[in-house]
Amino acid sequence: MQPLIAWLVARPQNAVIALAATLLLPLLQIVSGIVMVLLVLRQGLLLATVEGLIAGALVALVNAAAGMPVAAVITNVAIVWLPAVVLAAILQRTQSLTLTLQVTVLLAALATAGFYFVVPDPTAWWQHVLEVWSKIAREANLPAQTDFMKSNPAMMANRMTMAAVLFFWMLFTVNMLFGYRMYTDLPGESRNFGRFRDLNFGRVLAVLMALTVLLATLTGAAWLQSTAFVLFAVFWLQGLAIVHWWYAAGVVPLFVVIATYALLPVLNVIWVLALAVLGYTDTWFEYRQRLAMRR
Repeated sequence: MQPLIAWLVARPQNAVIALAATLLLPLLQIVSGIVMVLLVLRQGLLLATVEGLIAGALVALVNAAAGMPVAAVITNVAIVWLPAVVLAAILQRTQSLTLTLQVTVLLAALATAGFYFVVPDPTAWWQHVLEVWSKIAREANLPAQTDFMKSNPAMMANRMTMAAVLFFWMLFTVNMLFGYRMYTDLPGESRNFGRFRDLNFGRVLAVLMALTVLLATLTGAAWLQSTAFVLFAVFWLQGLAIVHWWYAAGVVPLFVVIATYALLPVLNVIWVLALAVLGYTDTWFEYRQRLAMRR
């Protein structure tokens, strides 16, 4: 893996080729975001931005030659590269992985609450979006997806805001984490902004979540309920960090780490919430510190 990472940052043309190739292929677009994080951390914001602009122009030319809309390239750049550039720049500026991830949580909470103020009726808005998606799935001959979106559109619409925010938050943070990991694996790279397994969102965010839950319970406001759920669900990442810490400390075998990832697509929401409970309670009871002190 190290030779590939070293090749990516060795020359600007290598970075342009990697960015353009991964952006062209839908299944590799998440890799494109990871590569962008690596480039910003290694080469700096200016050079990485120039490389991204050149790669985006190449992809736009390919799309135009193939008769595909160039607007799709702009959308992909905005979704895949722009958040990667912003988060990598914040990480480079703060030199703290934990602080950067705390910033992403606050941005996710603000995005959730802000959506309710920008869109007067989020439920009706999401119902319309689900109807459009259902029509696209039906025309694409995807009966399972069509039936799923038609099963209970009102209930799904009520949950779509927090689901969308969490999805994009997970996508952007995973891109940053993998890009940062590739950066630390570079030969001769000595800068280190912290380890993922030591992640702790801190009691300030934990108290903010508890207060939001309290206000949501007292007022019944939909925007507070969604924001409270987002603030709680993000702690699953801290729960995942604890599992990695336990493995590094020899508390659990590698099988437990593998099983944790393998169960995510199977148990989905249930497993994420279980990890969130582990991460949130760790903020107050400090499981890792207590175990380290006993040792």
